Amino acid sequence: MISVLVADDEDLLRAGLASLVESADDMTVVGEAANGVAAVALARRTQPDVVLMDVRMPEMDGLEATRQIVTDPATSTTRVLVLTTFDLDEYVYEALRAGASGFLLKAAMPAELRSAIRVIAAGDALLAPSVTRRLIEDFATRPGTHAPGRALPEITERETDVLAAVARGLSNAEVADELFMSMSTVKTHVSHLLMKLGARDRTQLVVMAYEAGFAVPGGG
Repeated sequence: MISVLVADDEDLLRAGLASLVESADDMTVVGEAANGVAAVALARRTQPDVVLMDVRMPEMDGLEATRQIVTDPATSTTRVLVLTTFDLDEYVYEALRAGASGFLLKAAMPAELRSAIRVIAAGDALLAPSVTRRLIEDFATRPGTHAPGRALPEITERETDVLAAVARGLSNAEVADELFMSMSTVKTHVSHLLMKLGARDRTQLVVMAYEAGFAVPGGG
């Protein structure tokens, strides 16, 4: 069972999200929080696989709550899926840097939400398909979010190619097609990159790639 914590300050929306999660045979809700402080406390206590995190909440916003959850050893395996009203929400960029593993619009269909939870729980990263490339490229060009030249551990030429492709929002299948690799080879390269760069997941690889200058907005 995938354990899920739901954090949103709107009672009806929080209840609706919890109901959608519980309707799946492979998921269970282990807690509900109406603010960031409660979300962090509940995450530490229940150690969920995934936190559905609203951004704008009282006492502590979802940004700081995300940062605290992903950096706390007690919740080191917990993934955060940020729910946002607008696909280019101002806070999404900071949440990306704070360690969120994915983003989904609140207007997403129930099946999309459950699928996103499964993707995040499996250790992959997810950015809403409708906004992936725009989100990444806009993130990379925002003042203060791009610092070319950040040193990264040594990676091979092929790993560099894969990293650049991942940073453009390509899926493993798309990377395989573009670089003429098998899916298993792409997965192996991504796994090596995660280990070498100390990244939590694919989303953090995106951040590192842009900060190190391995990828540029609109490149390729």
